[in-house]
Amino acid sequence: MDEATFAATADELVRRDADLARVVEEHGMPELWLRPAGFPTLVLFILEQQVSLASAAAAYRRVVRRTGHLTPATLLATSAAELRSDGVSRQKDRYLRALATAVQSGAVDLPGLAELDDPTVRATLTTLPGIGRWTADVYLLACLGRPDVWPVGDRALQVAVAETLGMAAAPTRHELLDLGERWRPYRSTAARLLWHGYLARRGRTEHPMATPD
Repeated sequence: MDEATFAATADELVRRDADLARVVEEHGMPELWLRPAGFPTLVLFILEQQVSLASAAAAYRRVVRRTGHLTPATLLATSAAELRSDGVSRQKDRYLRALATAVQSGAVDLPGLAELDDPTVRATLTTLPGIGRWTADVYLLACLGRPDVWPVGDRALQVAVAETLGMAAAPTRHELLDLGERWRPYRSTAARLLWHGYLARRGRTEHPMATPD
């Protein structure tokens, strides 16, 4: 997905869906935001699990400063104590080292993921400890730019859909999967519009997947 594709799919969704049209009418059209594909972004995704975006971004910056240039080799060269002082939990330390080892050994070919279809990318990434469906989905959406990804495990998306559709409670993953069918084959664009409304209603401007400086 590039800016032209995003604009075209957003315009189509707004034309055919009154709820998404209302999001754009009230909050404007969001910019397309992407993250670079590769090891550093997956590190950040792991750090973001079950903590605030601000906390994860702070830990990520400290790890980058410590390593100088974040690669599998530089991460593996750090000690557990060093990463702990950077804000990385013991469990996430294990996840990051497993990722770094897999990439360094060639067991996981990150550049090669761009040539694979969505199910194969998910299957490849989720073989690694600490990388589940949510992490794989946001990598597909934000890094590989796939047009029809619907990350049902994302809490912000669950709440955004409930607010946008006037639901009394946030949908379950299964319910959200069914609800997303109305926006196929452009569910990635729908998710971006829904996230945009979610953040705007809370007076926030950071993107759910923006890369820390």
